[in-house]
Amino acid sequence: MPRPLPALLTTALMACNGSASWEHDSLEPPTQGPNHPCTDDSVTITCEHFESRYRDGGLNRVVLWQLPAGVPPTEGWPAVLVFQGTGHSASNSFEADLDDAWGGWWQAQLTRSLLEAGFAVVAPGTRLDATWWETNVLPWSTSWDRSRDHRLMLGLFAGIEDGELGPLDPKALFATGISSGGYMSSRMAVAYPGHFEALAIQSASYATCGGALCSVPDLPADHPPTLFLHGDQDEVVPVDTMLDYHQALVDQGTPTQTVLDPDRHHGWLPGAPEEITAWFDGTR
Repeated sequence: MPRPLPALLTTALMACNGSASWEHDSLEPPTQGPNHPCTDDSVTITCEHFESRYRDGGLNRVVLWQLPAGVPPTEGWPAVLVFQGTGHSASNSFEADLDDAWGGWWQAQLTRSLLEAGFAVVAPGTRLDATWWETNVLPWSTSWDRSRDHRLMLGLFAGIEDGELGPLDPKALFATGISSGGYMSSRMAVAYPGHFEALAIQSASYATCGGALCSVPDLPADHPPTLFLHGDQDEVVPVDTMLDYHQALVDQGTPTQTVLDPDRHHGWLPGAPEEITAWFDGTR
């Protein structure tokens, strides 16, 4: 389990302005995770993980992560970035109770499923714990390169390249998230072409949409294959907004699938761990 932040040990990651750095809760990044990282008593699930911080000027973001068990591939572990939804912190990817809001239990179960399938899991945090991503919030939705979340992503890409989060393969990145984190997952396709192999978007739609307010523009030709998971009864993000995004991908020939639950409202679907893991595994 992670140690308290005051015990973090600092390693430097120099950016162009010389101000960026990573701080870790271990002296050397590990090469593999434990054989059985998660404990589950059917009421609470807890998964061991490492805690790091990325700092760049005024930017100060927690990044939680874990590696699969075993010897890493020569090129490094494939990695899934998991973006939290509003009201949850990054830690929800590694610990949850059965009655957590928005199906948070299934997010932690997704982590276990991904680790067992050979994916590293990386859960960056928002600007303030349990708040939203900036992808669909003005002014950053229309000037993304000025956003703090963009600076975080650049730091993550550089950190992955430099081995700050263990031996990860920068050419085998995937992204998923729920609600605000689902919109942020879409942002990966819009802002970072060529970086991601596939996406899985839970209870959200296109990067700049928000709830019922949604207009899907022309999509990048190289948009990653995308899986959508949604409850038909979602009153926060109407399912039609997702279906418009899905249809736009169909129209341009991008591989895409939907998983719909007729009885579910806003939140992770119980089938998400299996469906998302299979989707990413099938695109490797």
